[in-house]
Amino acid sequence: MSNSLKNQLLKSGLADPKKLKKLEHEKRTAADKDEARKLAQKALEEKQARDRELNRQQQEEREAKAREAQVINMVETQAISRKGGETAYQFADGGKIKKLYVTEPQFNQLVKGQIAVVRKGDGYELVPTVVAEKILTRDESVVVVLNTRVEKQEVDEEDPYKDYVIPDDLMW
Repeated sequence: MSNSLKNQLLKSGLADPKKLKKLEHEKRTAADKDEARKLAQKALEEKQARDRELNRQQQEEREAKAREAQVINMVETQAISRKGGETAYQFADGGKIKKLYVTEPQFNQLVKGQIAVVRKGDGYELVPTVVAEKILTRDESVVVVLNTRVEKQEVDEEDPYKDYVIPDDLMW
């Protein structure tokens, strides 16, 4: 009630001061309880949102670890032995030229895109192209050389060497 109405009722004797104080107290406690209930509900919703985000992050981490384990397993089980390799195959990795000694048939398979070079720890391994493509779906950074994409190079019409094709197996 407004103060002027409350004062008029008290003066006229229509309202009891004790009952009026009790009503005001009940009104305040009800408002406080309602406010506390709203705050508790808001805190609960915020906690649930944080928990959902944390669960999503943990799920992504588990999936990433599972993909990493699958890649490691594929590389270890499908690696092609380079034993006896005397031919140097050079490739770029991270802006640096790396050299891998392979056999002559492996060199030809690398050039034709039948096998690929993948990163394993600090070294490199050879795997079949099918395996490299599966690895690409899980982690692109592991596959270093995969010669399946044949890109058409632009030819400059004024280039005097435009009619000469550079062989893929050129040693440099």
